Amino acid sequence: MRRPGALRLNAALATLAVAAATGVVLTMPEAASAAVTGSATGYATQNGGTTGGAGGATVRATTGTAIHAALCGRASSSTPITIEVQGTINHGNTAKVSGDSCNTAAGVIELKQISNVTIVGVGSGAVFDQLGIHIRESSNIIIQNVTVKNVKKSGSPTSNGGDAISMESDVRNVWVDHTTLEASGGESAGYDGLFDMKDNTQYVTLSYSTLRNSGRGGLIGSSESDVSNGYVTFHHNLYENLDSRAPLLRGGIAHIYNNYYVKLNESGINSRAGARAKVDNNYFKDSKDVLGTFYTDAAGYWQVSGNTFDNVTWSAPGSDNKPAGPNPTSNTTVSIPYSYKLDGASCVPGIVAETAGANKGLKVSDGNCSPQTPTPTPDPTDPTPDPTDPTPDPTDPTPPSGTNLSIGAGADGSSKASGSSYGNVRDGDMSTFWSPAGSTGSISVKWGTATSVSKINIREASGSTGSIGSWRVINGDTGAVLTSGSGAGVIAIPKTSSKKLTFEITSSTGTPKVAEFETYAG
Repeated sequence: MRRPGALRLNAALATLAVAAATGVVLTMPEAASAAVTGSATGYATQNGGTTGGAGGATVRATTGTAIHAALCGRASSSTPITIEVQGTINHGNTAKVSGDSCNTAAGVIELKQISNVTIVGVGSGAVFDQLGIHIRESSNIIIQNVTVKNVKKSGSPTSNGGDAISMESDVRNVWVDHTTLEASGGESAGYDGLFDMKDNTQYVTLSYSTLRNSGRGGLIGSSESDVSNGYVTFHHNLYENLDSRAPLLRGGIAHIYNNYYVKLNESGINSRAGARAKVDNNYFKDSKDVLGTFYTDAAGYWQVSGNTFDNVTWSAPGSDNKPAGPNPTSNTTVSIPYSYKLDGASCVPGIVAETAGANKGLKVSDGNCSPQTPTPTPDPTDPTPDPTDPTPDPTDPTPPSGTNLSIGAGADGSSKASGSSYGNVRDGDMSTFWSPAGSTGSISVKWGTATSVSKINIREASGSTGSIGSWRVINGDTGAVLTSGSGAGVIAIPKTSSKKLTFEITSSTGTPKVAEFETYAG
């Protein structure tokens, strides 16, 4: 349950005071409405949905230091907050700020080991000039209506490894909407990617955004072995004057629809290392090799329908280049779990021109090639059930019966806090526990042979009851999500025979402590 925003705002005032004294943070009245418009789309609606800072306090920031101060002034690292940004954010006004609810760094907007945050450009606009946004070990993040430009990995000044927006290390549920991400050249000029995801980043949507004038648009997976990423949606974006990576996919699933690609100079959607892309009703113009597997012999796959190829050229196939054209056909099928409306490809250039990018009035398509202003985000206190999470809460108050199969099993996880241990969750001792190094993380129970499980009991340690927020249960053998929900307790899953089951905490309040991860056959 989220606490009232006014209480959180009062708790934040001490940390915000330094920035406020210089006029770089304006604390907003508790009743002030956030500037975010519309709701998340695509894969960001899955895994419990993406709401960012909805329900929390709203603050105004005009420097990077003020953004960090707002994060650090929260009651906890998961306390919801909306940060309205106006003006130019650069190296000169972005310093590190310390606090129990943040982990920031100078020279980059650092969203690290936190959750439930919205950053939205307001007023005359928000420009992150030569300064990147880095999301790491975090969940439930919204970035809307901002421009990020000319972020360098070499030369001076440098920021965020040269990426405009990057996500890495167990990131979940990010919605990036109506942004402008741009560079002024390729790698030789000091720039890297505009929108990168790696090291177990999942459930992301990039919508109504402009990516241009860069050597690299973005990637999913940093190498052929980094295939833990995926479930990413790209829709109604403009990709203009890019050399490659629009995007590059290594493993995982991507849904790519109603995007306008113009002047892709070397390659476009590069599906490799087992990735599967559903490519619907896009418009490709004046470009080369817009879809296929390029620069590797590790094949990827695609399902295509309704796309328009206008003055597109194709290379001859080779051992490391397998273009999908000149007559692209599907070589896989991809099932999409959410609803969406497709604009016809013929109107994509027009609708994207009217809607994509920052400071476009946050207009969206109605699915009939007509731009619309979306309705404001619903009040999160509204008792109406969340339409993005129709699945009933799988927790069951009935204690399971039978033998706890976790006793004597093995255990591992994504990280562990000082004083905790993976093995503590399967020792039958409620006085010992595992905690992740941050507010999110995963813990697994594993066996030498496949074991049949249909119920799980997550028991929190004394003093931490209620800390666990949203979570997922994953089949460690296949990576399949068996169920998701929120709060500790008994969890029913489809009867599963596996050598490993993983309980992944994707949001929390305070420090989650799992005393026991019990498993039962029935």
